[in-house]
Amino acid sequence: MERKDTDKLSFVLSNAAECTVLLKKSGQFPLDKPGRIAAYGAGLRYTIKGGTGSGEVNSKETFTIEQGLERAGFIIASKNWLDAYDEVRKQAKKQFFKELKAQAKAKHENAIMYSMGKTMKEPDHDIEITKVCDTAVYVVSRNSGEGSDREVLEGDVKLSKSEIRDILLLNKIYDRFMLVLNVGGVVDLSPVMEVKDILLLSQLGTDCGAILADILLGKQNPSGKLTTTWAEFKEYSAEGTFGDWNDNRYKEGIYVGYRYFDTFKKTALFPFGFGLSYTTFETKVSDVKANKDTLTCEVLVKNTGSCSGKEVVQVYLSVPEDKLDQPYQQLVCYAKTPLLERNAECRLEMSFRLSDFASYDEESESYVLEKGRYVIRVGNSSVDTKIAAAAILEETVTTLKTRNCLGKPDFTDIKSEHSEPLPIPEGIVIFTLTADDFEKREVFFDNEVSVDSRIKNLTDEELSYMQIGNFDPNAKGLSIIGNAATHLAGAAGETTSQLVNKGIRPLIMADGPAGIRISLKYYEEGENQYDAGNKGMMPESMLEMMGPVTAFIAKLIVGGKKIPRNAVIKEHSATMIPIGTAIAQSFNTELAEALGDIVGEEMEKFGVHLWLAPALNIHRSILCGRNFEYYSEDPLVSGEVAAAITRGVQKHKRCGTTIKHYAANNAETNRYCNNSQVSERAMREIYLRGFDICIRKSQPKAVMTSYNLLNGIHTSEHRGLIEDVLRGEFGFKGIVMTDWVMTIMTSSKSKYRNALSDEVAKAGGELFMPGTKKDYERVLKALKDGTLSRKQLEINASRLIRTIDEFYAD
Repeated sequence: MERKDTDKLSFVLSNAAECTVLLKKSGQFPLDKPGRIAAYGAGLRYTIKGGTGSGEVNSKETFTIEQGLERAGFIIASKNWLDAYDEVRKQAKKQFFKELKAQAKAKHENAIMYSMGKTMKEPDHDIEITKVCDTAVYVVSRNSGEGSDREVLEGDVKLSKSEIRDILLLNKIYDRFMLVLNVGGVVDLSPVMEVKDILLLSQLGTDCGAILADILLGKQNPSGKLTTTWAEFKEYSAEGTFGDWNDNRYKEGIYVGYRYFDTFKKTALFPFGFGLSYTTFETKVSDVKANKDTLTCEVLVKNTGSCSGKEVVQVYLSVPEDKLDQPYQQLVCYAKTPLLERNAECRLEMSFRLSDFASYDEESESYVLEKGRYVIRVGNSSVDTKIAAAAILEETVTTLKTRNCLGKPDFTDIKSEHSEPLPIPEGIVIFTLTADDFEKREVFFDNEVSVDSRIKNLTDEELSYMQIGNFDPNAKGLSIIGNAATHLAGAAGETTSQLVNKGIRPLIMADGPAGIRISLKYYEEGENQYDAGNKGMMPESMLEMMGPVTAFIAKLIVGGKKIPRNAVIKEHSATMIPIGTAIAQSFNTELAEALGDIVGEEMEKFGVHLWLAPALNIHRSILCGRNFEYYSEDPLVSGEVAAAITRGVQKHKRCGTTIKHYAANNAETNRYCNNSQVSERAMREIYLRGFDICIRKSQPKAVMTSYNLLNGIHTSEHRGLIEDVLRGEFGFKGIVMTDWVMTIMTSSKSKYRNALSDEVAKAGGELFMPGTKKDYERVLKALKDGTLSRKQLEINASRLIRTIDEFYAD
């Protein structure tokens, strides 16, 4: 039974506090009832519902935090400050637009594309603050998005001078003051750590204010945990490079996030896995069991505080160092309690297989568990754990024999210094494991793929059409995200409609990841739908950035269509869910699956086959502009959340996910032609592991490759990445598509070219998206001159047609 839009929104609002993280608490909150409140900061009236770019869901209505608080019964006692700030921001934005256009002109770049992802830094001001009531909040807001990375500047990663001044003043003059963070990524809070109450609200979609009001009043209890380490910026690893135009070198290797902080003894402001609650909990490991290489921890959790709440228990593994260096620990499983009333308790059971956390040895081209002592730690953050058990492996075990196939960087990864293992406390259970306790696997490459009989009869031209997204040879505009489909207004793209007469129907794709992105207003012509929002489906942030004149030009460039006079305007309504990082912060895979279920229900309703989400790239650096839509610095969290969302979506008939961006897409600077240089080991243990987990646990229908190159080869053209690892090792059965490749986005300053449709086909990619006539002609020419084999195209087309059959099956 289809849920009403109000029911879906109500579900999001009533569960979103699980996605928020209470970083500091003094006991002054929650409040007894709504009343007068002094509310300051950009986030009050300029609330960020989610990051910019493809994730900008076109929802019917959204509310600011100011509106949400007022609707909950609060009286805003600081209206004069907010009105004065409006004027400051208005002038700052005018100046920002002016500077942005000047920068684009000076760089000889397209102003529309140059603006993508760029956001204004928080402006400084001298607006006076005085005490006007008993309770105050200050909402710091930060926005970012695809196409541009963040900067270590005041008003971005760093707090502005005005923010620091006002936050510290409010903390001084108000006994009851909360700093609220309406942000999608890390902000350096080191100058304001004396604040006693800090809430990471995050970006939760349509009505962040309603959720904040619930938290302030204790109607919902924050129960999220950090999926990324929050620290003073200077504490983060500077071993690798980030934001370089042509090459980013991942010299830090496997030491990403808490693996770096814990191993190299760096201090975080708030560590990975950390999060408080209005209540308190007591955890006790009651038992640890071993069944071959599967270890199970039973943990008793009791609510020892004064109100109901939920706790997250985390299990970490410390691996012995022999030939391979190792991080201090890595997360291997976790679980969240149900809602526990005061004095209530529950038992959590968490299991993991040691073989799932084997290390990659480049020399032997295999995954290995080296002999020695494996220590299991249990706690509620990466810095608050206790040893629960240990396992002794008597000999080194090879769990998977494969081959190096990802290329070599021009450097060697850093290594940690070997350290003596800590003694095991008395009374801790110690297991002994042998090689017989492990399953050994070997990957068989270059397996024969059967060709569908229907494909054998297609002409070269028809085969070439199947390789390219559905393009209109007569279109005047560009086929971009939101303007490359005809069956659903605002959909991101489709597979070809040229072969409908052969029984090969198109698959319709809608963007994500905060819900399906389709046109709010549309009209129909025959079987087709067209946008009626008069925006050409350009992302809202880009239109606002460039002003009315440039926005009009942008609309023409991307193919805006004039609305007929007699058109009947209709509406779609999609639910906006919290950003990816916020969902992951819940540490609740059941909630993630339920949010996927909401998306799947709307996909089924509107006829969307493939959702271009979830996105699960690693938070390698806090500067990545798209971190808000990614989940974590940890691959286990990323894979588990992506798998849960996929299961939720794929419960629905004819609906599937497209996990992305495969792989090493960890920066936005020159994203189309930037080369990620990463070692084979780091790729496999950090950047690919989440994809592996998601595929094994949910088998998504599609994978989208990333724009960047990997060790000199575009990921979409990388046969080792696609055929050897994705299909051979991970067992992926669906289709592989490119991200939306557009020539206009290639910078003349780039050392590397953009991806090419014929090279993508050779690598085993089924779809070059969104597709143009030139892309089609390139594939056809390569087929005719023999540089692309017909057999490879037949294999690609067979995989695609079988996936189409799955979606259209009765």
